[in-house]
Amino acid sequence: MMDSIQRAIGVIVGAIVSLVLLGLMAGVAVEEAIVPLAIGALAAWAWPVAIAIWLGRRAKRRREDKIQSELERQMNEQNRG
Repeated sequence: MMDSIQRAIGVIVGAIVSLVLLGLMAGVAVEEAIVPLAIGALAAWAWPVAIAIWLGRRAKRRREDKIQSELERQMNEQNRG
């Protein structure tokens, strides 16, 4: 729970800082920067979720491969013995 709150606060602060920097450095109007900032904030919020899903699937696949190889090893031992 706390991690998601911290992540949301970080995204909001990052979007505000980006908006200020765009306004000061590039002279971009706030109205022009809202959509790109919203997309960037959404991406900043969602990428950890996407990475977690990918890492979870990878770990599951490795675990299943390990189980399968152990099963094959045991079957080979039974067939030889």
